[in-house]
Parts: sequence; C-alpha cells; structure tokens
Amino acid sequence: MTAETSALQLVLTGDPGLYAIVWLSLTVSLSAVLCAALIGIPFGALIALTRFPGREGVIVVLNALMGLPPVVAGLAIYLLLSRSGPLGSWGLLFTPQAMIIAQTVLVAPIIAALARQTVEDLWLEYRDELAALDVGPLGRVATLVWDARFSLVTALLAGFGRAAAEVGAIIVVGGNIEGFTRTMTTAIALETSKGDLPLAIGLGLVLIAIVIIINALAWGARRAGERYAG
Repeated sequence: MTAETSALQLVLTGDPGLYAIVWLSLTVSLSAVLCAALIGIPFGALIALTRFPGREGVIVVLNALMGLPPVVAGLAIYLLLSRSGPLGSWGLLFTPQAMIIAQTVLVAPIIAALARQTVEDLWLEYRDELAALDVGPLGRVATLVWDARFSLVTALLAGFGRAAAEVGAIIVVGGNIEGFTRTMTTAIALETSKGDLPLAIGLGLVLIAIVIIINALAWGARRAGERYAG
C-alpha cells in the first residue's frame, strides 16, 4: 500500500490520532482569531476615525506587523512566559494557551490593518451623513463596523488562514508535545522528518481542504457584501 493510499485511508476512516490533531489545531486557531478580532477590529476602527500626532507612523508599523516573522513572535512570547520571564508564574509555556497567545499576536495586526482600511474608506463615504446626524464617536464605530461586516468577515477568514498555516511560533511556545500541543503544521513537519509519510500526507490533505473552505467562505462573504451594497 502506497503512502498516499494509507493517508487517504487515515482520513476516510476517521483515525483518532489524526483527528485529535485536527481538532486541537482548529481550537487553537479559532480561539486566536476570536481574541485577535476583539483586539484588532476596535483598534483598527479607532485609528481610522481618530486623528492624532504620529498616526501615520502607527499605520506604517501596523502594516509592517502584518508580515511579522512567526519565529520572532514565538521567541518574544517564549521570553515572556518562560520561568525567568515576567509572566513565568502563569505556567503557560508549552500549553495550548501559549499557542493561542502566539497566534493572536500574529493575527491581530492583520485584522487591525484590514479593519482600519475598510472603516476609513467607509468613513470618507459616510462622513457628511454621520456628521449631519450628530452621531458620536462610539456610534460612528458601531455604524461603520456593522456596515463593513462582510468585508470584516473576509479579514477574519484571512486571519484564520494565517493562524491555521502557522508553524514557527507554535513550535517555539508549544513544544510540539504529542497529544497536547501538536497541531497539523507541526505534526506534518515532525512526521515528514521521521519518515511517517501517511500521517503527514493525511494531515496535509485535511489542511488543504480547510484552506479551500476558508477561501470559499471568503469569496462567498465578498459576493454577499457586493449584493448587499448593490
């Protein structure tokens, strides 16, 4: 039996080990995207609607953080959570919670930058109407975020795609511990190096399927937004 056939059999028969890794990966990534959305959307909207000294510099830094190297983020989180670090007493290093923190750090700038651009574009379009209605700052944020919800869903899906495909940071802070912090990407890297190709290929097939579904949802959200706007 070839490695490809064995991999397909693992996927179709619902191998417990494979799907435990998939479940952990989805839990960590979805949790990270939720945390990143709670941080990134309000922060991006605030930058879009506020004028303050150094604003352009903040935007440049925020856009630059969209390409933050994962291993650098992982190292920073490791130093914070290690025993000698300021948050070492929390005991989070080499746990799923540490992986969620690392992915949140990577995803939040993506969501914040996309939210800022989206809300700023809408603000230019609706500024006169909102000013005429004397809508306050919080009301403006709520109105524009709601109107941009389809575009923001696309931003969230983009963030999830980054989180699901991430490997560097979560290896550093998670340790790739079997049955505890091993995700799809880290397992693929490990199993390939060990020569266990069926499991690596099986996880790769599931990961590709997830990426396709994410892109389909992003496309659907964009089309729904276009129909709504029309």
